[in-house]
Amino acid sequence: MPKKPPLSAEPDREPRQQHAALPWRRTADGGVEVLLITSRETRRWVIPKGWPIKGLKAPRSAAREAFEEAGVTGDPGKKKIGVFHYDKKLASGRVQHVRVNVYALRVTFEADAWPEQGQREKRWILPADAAQLVNEPELQTLIAGFKPG
Repeated sequence: MPKKPPLSAEPDREPRQQHAALPWRRTADGGVEVLLITSRETRRWVIPKGWPIKGLKAPRSAAREAFEEAGVTGDPGKKKIGVFHYDKKLASGRVQHVRVNVYALRVTFEADAWPEQGQREKRWILPADAAQLVNEPELQTLIAGFKPG
């Protein structure tokens, strides 16, 4: 019987798909703020994202992640505003390439309690400042150039 190859940290060749929300709101002076959250494990600043949710179209899947991870709800845009890529380290030690479609989410409600409340920090911030806090270059560019439609 042939031996199985050892698990490796080498990435899978094909990226898996995730959906993300870029939550945003208007300020009193008509400006725009976006919402960043920290990841649970590394505490890096990110936007709410996750694997596709069966039965939900991509924008709604992104909106669900925004509620679960940041406690915000609103109106997701129907078309993606951009894409970024990152490498996710899986529990097995493998690295998975991930392609993330990003949907703008105009926030209309911010909950007092939500599923991942105790696991993350969140911060409303100007897009230019938010772009400086995230690590992924493609996400930096997307946030820095964000203009609500």
